[in-house]
Amino acid sequence: MPHSAATRITPFVLTLNEAENLGRTLESLRWASKVVVVDSGSTDTTETIARSFGNVSWHVRRFDSFQGQSEFALHHTGIDSEYALALDADMALTDALTAELETAFLPGDYGGAMVPFDYRIHGRSLLGSMLRPQLRLFRRAEVTVVQEGHGHKFSVPGRIYNCREKLSHDDRKPLERWVNSQVGYSRQERKRILETLSPSVMMRLRRAGLMPLIAGSYAYLKAGGPLRGNAAKHYAWERVIFECLLSMRLMEAETEPPKS
Repeated sequence: MPHSAATRITPFVLTLNEAENLGRTLESLRWASKVVVVDSGSTDTTETIARSFGNVSWHVRRFDSFQGQSEFALHHTGIDSEYALALDADMALTDALTAELETAFLPGDYGGAMVPFDYRIHGRSLLGSMLRPQLRLFRRAEVTVVQEGHGHKFSVPGRIYNCREKLSHDDRKPLERWVNSQVGYSRQERKRILETLSPSVMMRLRRAGLMPLIAGSYAYLKAGGPLRGNAAKHYAWERVIFECLLSMRLMEAETEPPKS
Protein backbone atom coordinates (compact mmCIF):
# COMPACT_ATOMS: atom_id res chain seq x y z
CA MET A 1 0.00 0.00 0.00
CA PRO A 2 1.43 3.42 -0.93
CA HIS A 3 2.32 5.36 2.22
CA SER A 4 3.08 8.85 0.96
CA ALA A 5 0.16 8.88 -1.49
CA ALA A 6 -2.26 7.82 1.25
CA THR A 7 -1.56 10.93 3.29
CA ARG A 8 -0.59 13.49 0.64
CA ILE A 9 -3.39 12.86 -1.89
CA THR A 10 -7.12 13.02 -1.15
CA PRO A 11 -9.37 11.82 -3.99
CA PHE A 12 -12.80 13.37 -4.35
CA VAL A 13 -15.63 11.92 -6.43
CA LEU A 14 -18.76 13.68 -7.73
CA THR A 15 -21.87 11.49 -7.85
CA LEU A 16 -25.52 11.40 -8.85
CA ASN A 17 -27.17 7.96 -9.06
CA GLU A 18 -23.92 6.14 -9.78
CA ALA A 19 -24.76 2.69 -8.40
CA GLU A 20 -23.51 1.01 -11.60
CA ASN A 21 -20.10 2.71 -11.41
CA LEU A 22 -19.17 3.87 -7.93
CA GLY A 23 -18.09 0.55 -6.44
CA ARG A 24 -15.30 0.11 -9.02
CA THR A 25 -14.09 3.66 -8.44
CA LEU A 26 -13.94 3.36 -4.65
CA GLU A 27 -12.38 -0.09 -4.82
CA SER A 28 -9.49 1.47 -6.74
CA LEU A 29 -9.06 4.07 -3.96
CA ARG A 30 -8.68 1.80 -0.95
CA TRP A 31 -5.07 3.02 -0.64
CA ALA A 32 -6.25 6.54 0.27
CA SER A 33 -6.63 7.50 3.93
CA LYS A 34 -9.69 9.57 2.99
CA VAL A 35 -11.96 9.73 -0.06
CA VAL A 36 -14.50 12.55 -0.29
CA VAL A 37 -17.76 11.84 -2.12
CA VAL A 38 -19.93 14.85 -2.98
CA ASP A 39 -23.39 13.69 -4.01
CA SER A 40 -26.02 15.75 -5.81
CA GLY A 41 -29.06 13.96 -4.37
CA SER A 42 -28.92 10.33 -5.46
CA THR A 43 -32.08 8.25 -5.14
CA ASP A 44 -30.51 4.85 -5.90
CA THR A 45 -28.02 2.88 -3.77
CA THR A 46 -25.11 5.28 -4.34
CA GLU A 47 -25.00 6.32 -0.67
CA THR A 48 -25.14 2.73 0.57
CA ILE A 49 -22.25 1.77 -1.70
CA ALA A 50 -20.19 4.80 -0.66
CA ARG A 51 -20.71 4.22 3.07
CA SER A 52 -19.65 0.58 2.72
CA PHE A 53 -16.06 1.82 2.24
CA GLY A 54 -14.43 2.76 5.51
CA ASN A 55 -12.29 5.58 4.07
CA VAL A 56 -15.22 7.48 2.49
CA SER A 57 -16.43 10.85 3.80
CA TRP A 58 -19.99 11.38 2.48
CA HIS A 59 -21.35 14.85 1.67
CA VAL A 60 -24.51 16.04 -0.10
CA ARG A 61 -24.81 19.33 -1.98
CA ARG A 62 -27.51 20.44 -4.36
CA PHE A 63 -26.05 20.55 -7.86
CA ASP A 64 -25.52 23.93 -9.50
CA SER A 65 -22.47 23.26 -11.69
CA PHE A 66 -19.47 20.95 -11.84
CA GLN A 67 -17.38 23.96 -10.88
CA GLY A 68 -19.51 24.55 -7.79
CA GLN A 69 -19.43 20.89 -6.76
CA SER A 70 -15.65 20.69 -7.20
CA GLU A 71 -14.97 23.89 -5.25
CA PHE A 72 -17.21 22.64 -2.45
CA ALA A 73 -15.27 19.37 -2.35
CA LEU A 74 -11.94 21.17 -2.27
CA HIS A 75 -12.74 23.76 0.38
CA HIS A 76 -15.73 22.64 2.46
CA THR A 77 -15.35 18.92 3.14
CA GLY A 78 -12.35 18.89 5.43
CA ILE A 79 -9.69 18.01 2.85
CA ASP A 80 -6.36 19.12 4.30
CA SER A 81 -3.87 17.13 2.21
CA GLU A 82 -1.32 18.75 -0.07
CA TYR A 83 -2.85 17.28 -3.23
CA ALA A 84 -6.38 16.50 -4.39
CA LEU A 85 -7.37 14.01 -7.08
CA ALA A 86 -10.58 14.89 -8.96
CA LEU A 87 -12.59 11.94 -10.25
CA ASP A 88 -15.94 11.24 -11.83
CA ALA A 89 -17.75 8.15 -10.58
CA ASP A 90 -16.98 6.26 -13.82
CA MET A 91 -13.21 6.65 -13.38
CA ALA A 92 -10.88 4.23 -11.58
CA LEU A 93 -7.16 4.11 -10.87
CA THR A 94 -5.12 1.09 -11.87
CA ASP A 95 -2.44 -0.29 -9.57
CA ALA A 96 0.14 0.87 -12.11
CA LEU A 97 -1.12 4.47 -12.07
CA THR A 98 -1.26 4.52 -8.26
CA ALA A 99 2.34 3.28 -8.14
CA GLU A 100 3.43 5.93 -10.65
CA LEU A 101 1.93 8.70 -8.52
CA GLU A 102 3.77 7.32 -5.49
CA THR A 103 7.19 6.79 -7.08
CA ALA A 104 7.40 9.45 -9.82
CA PHE A 105 4.89 12.24 -9.19
CA LEU A 106 5.09 12.87 -5.44
CA PRO A 107 8.93 13.02 -5.20
CA GLY A 108 9.08 15.61 -8.00
CA ASP A 109 7.50 18.66 -6.32
CA TYR A 110 5.02 19.14 -9.17
CA GLY A 111 2.03 21.48 -9.15
CA GLY A 112 -0.19 18.90 -10.80
CA ALA A 113 -0.41 15.93 -13.16
CA MET A 114 -1.97 15.39 -16.57
CA VAL A 115 -3.58 11.97 -16.77
CA PRO A 116 -4.44 10.09 -20.01
CA PHE A 117 -7.50 7.84 -20.23
CA ASP A 118 -8.16 4.22 -20.99
CA TYR A 119 -11.67 4.59 -22.43
CA ARG A 120 -13.72 1.44 -22.00
CA ILE A 121 -17.12 0.34 -23.29
CA HIS A 122 -18.70 -2.13 -20.84
CA GLY A 123 -15.25 -3.13 -19.63
CA ARG A 124 -13.53 -3.45 -23.02
CA SER A 125 -10.67 -1.03 -23.66
CA LEU A 126 -10.65 0.95 -26.89
CA LEU A 127 -7.41 1.51 -28.78
CA GLY A 128 -7.98 5.25 -28.36
CA SER A 129 -10.64 7.90 -27.87
CA MET A 130 -11.35 11.60 -28.36
CA LEU A 131 -10.89 12.14 -24.62
CA ARG A 132 -7.61 13.96 -24.18
CA PRO A 133 -5.38 13.84 -21.07
CA GLN A 134 -6.70 16.06 -18.31
CA LEU A 135 -5.31 17.78 -15.24
CA ARG A 136 -6.89 15.65 -12.51
CA LEU A 137 -4.28 15.80 -9.75
CA PHE A 138 -3.16 19.15 -8.32
CA ARG A 139 -2.11 21.14 -5.28
CA ARG A 140 -5.38 21.73 -3.48
CA ALA A 141 -4.57 25.23 -2.19
CA GLU A 142 -3.51 26.57 -5.59
CA VAL A 143 -5.98 25.07 -8.06
CA THR A 144 -8.52 27.08 -10.05
CA VAL A 145 -11.74 25.51 -11.36
CA VAL A 146 -13.40 26.90 -14.50
CA GLN A 147 -16.74 25.87 -16.00
CA GLU A 148 -16.56 25.42 -19.79
CA GLY A 149 -19.82 24.50 -21.47
CA HIS A 150 -21.09 21.27 -19.96
CA GLY A 151 -17.70 20.43 -18.48
CA HIS A 152 -15.12 21.95 -16.17
CA LYS A 153 -11.35 22.28 -16.15
CA PHE A 154 -8.69 22.61 -13.49
CA SER A 155 -5.56 24.76 -13.71
CA VAL A 156 -2.66 25.12 -11.31
CA PRO A 157 0.69 26.96 -11.34
CA GLY A 158 4.00 25.14 -11.28
CA ARG A 159 5.51 22.23 -13.17
CA ILE A 160 3.08 19.69 -14.57
CA TYR A 161 3.84 15.97 -14.61
CA ASN A 162 2.61 13.89 -17.56
CA CYS A 163 1.51 10.44 -16.42
CA ARG A 164 2.43 7.41 -18.50
CA GLU A 165 -0.17 5.14 -16.94
CA LYS A 166 -3.85 5.69 -17.73
CA LEU A 167 -6.97 6.38 -15.72
CA SER A 168 -9.79 3.98 -16.54
CA HIS A 169 -13.02 5.54 -17.85
CA ASP A 170 -15.89 3.04 -17.97
CA ASP A 171 -19.44 4.39 -17.71
CA ARG A 172 -21.98 1.59 -17.33
CA LYS A 173 -25.11 3.58 -16.58
CA PRO A 174 -28.31 2.65 -18.50
CA LEU A 175 -28.70 4.00 -22.03
CA GLU A 176 -31.73 6.09 -21.07
CA ARG A 177 -29.73 7.88 -18.39
CA TRP A 178 -26.86 8.48 -20.80
CA VAL A 179 -29.19 9.99 -23.44
CA ASN A 180 -30.80 12.30 -20.89
CA SER A 181 -27.35 13.52 -19.89
CA GLN A 182 -26.44 14.27 -23.51
CA VAL A 183 -29.60 16.34 -23.93
CA GLY A 184 -28.51 18.54 -21.05
CA TYR A 185 -24.87 18.67 -22.11
CA SER A 186 -25.81 19.74 -25.66
CA ARG A 187 -27.87 22.59 -24.24
CA GLN A 188 -24.91 23.88 -22.25
CA GLU A 189 -22.48 23.44 -25.13
CA ARG A 190 -24.84 25.35 -27.45
CA LYS A 191 -24.74 28.30 -25.06
CA ARG A 192 -20.94 28.24 -24.92
CA ILE A 193 -20.58 28.14 -28.71
CA LEU A 194 -23.05 30.95 -29.31
CA GLU A 195 -21.36 33.16 -26.72
CA THR A 196 -17.82 32.59 -28.06
CA LEU A 197 -16.60 35.63 -30.00
CA SER A 198 -13.68 33.85 -31.69
CA PRO A 199 -14.93 30.30 -32.43
CA SER A 200 -12.48 27.48 -33.01
CA VAL A 201 -12.45 25.34 -36.15
CA MET A 202 -14.48 22.68 -34.32
CA MET A 203 -17.07 25.25 -33.27
CA ARG A 204 -17.35 26.43 -36.88
CA LEU A 205 -17.84 22.85 -38.09
CA ARG A 206 -20.50 22.34 -35.44
CA ARG A 207 -22.34 25.47 -36.49
CA ALA A 208 -22.17 24.27 -40.09
CA GLY A 209 -23.78 20.96 -39.09
CA LEU A 210 -20.85 18.83 -40.26
CA MET A 211 -19.57 17.42 -36.98
CA PRO A 212 -21.84 14.34 -36.61
CA LEU A 213 -20.33 12.68 -39.69
CA ILE A 214 -16.78 13.82 -38.91
CA ALA A 215 -16.90 12.90 -35.22
CA GLY A 216 -18.50 9.51 -35.81
CA SER A 217 -15.99 8.44 -38.43
CA TYR A 218 -13.01 9.71 -36.48
CA ALA A 219 -14.20 8.14 -33.21
CA TYR A 220 -14.71 4.76 -34.86
CA LEU A 221 -11.22 4.70 -36.34
CA LYS A 222 -9.63 6.12 -33.19
CA ALA A 223 -11.33 3.44 -31.07
CA GLY A 224 -9.85 0.68 -33.19
CA GLY A 225 -12.52 0.16 -35.85
CA PRO A 226 -13.01 -3.53 -36.71
CA LEU A 227 -10.33 -4.49 -34.17
CA ARG A 228 -12.65 -3.48 -31.33
CA GLY A 229 -15.92 -4.65 -32.89
CA ASN A 230 -19.11 -3.48 -31.20
CA ALA A 231 -17.19 -1.48 -28.60
CA ALA A 232 -15.82 0.80 -31.34
CA LYS A 233 -19.25 1.08 -32.97
CA HIS A 234 -20.84 1.90 -29.63
CA TYR A 235 -18.31 4.65 -28.98
CA ALA A 236 -18.76 6.10 -32.48
CA TRP A 237 -22.53 6.24 -32.01
CA GLU A 238 -22.06 7.98 -28.67
CA ARG A 239 -20.20 10.76 -30.45
CA VAL A 240 -22.69 10.89 -33.33
CA ILE A 241 -25.68 11.18 -30.99
CA PHE A 242 -24.17 14.03 -28.99
CA GLU A 243 -23.07 15.92 -32.11
CA CYS A 244 -26.52 15.45 -33.71
CA LEU A 245 -28.24 16.88 -30.64
CA LEU A 246 -25.84 19.82 -30.63
CA SER A 247 -26.23 20.43 -34.37
CA MET A 248 -30.02 20.49 -34.03
CA ARG A 249 -29.79 22.98 -31.17
CA LEU A 250 -27.47 25.23 -33.18
CA MET A 251 -29.79 25.07 -36.21
CA GLU A 252 -32.66 26.07 -33.94
CA ALA A 253 -30.61 29.06 -32.81
CA GLU A 254 -30.22 30.18 -36.42
CA THR A 255 -34.00 30.36 -36.87
CA GLU A 256 -34.88 31.92 -33.50
CA PRO A 257 -36.03 35.53 -33.70
CA PRO A 258 -33.54 38.03 -32.26
CA LYS A 259 -34.14 39.06 -28.65
CA SER A 260 -35.40 42.60 -28.26
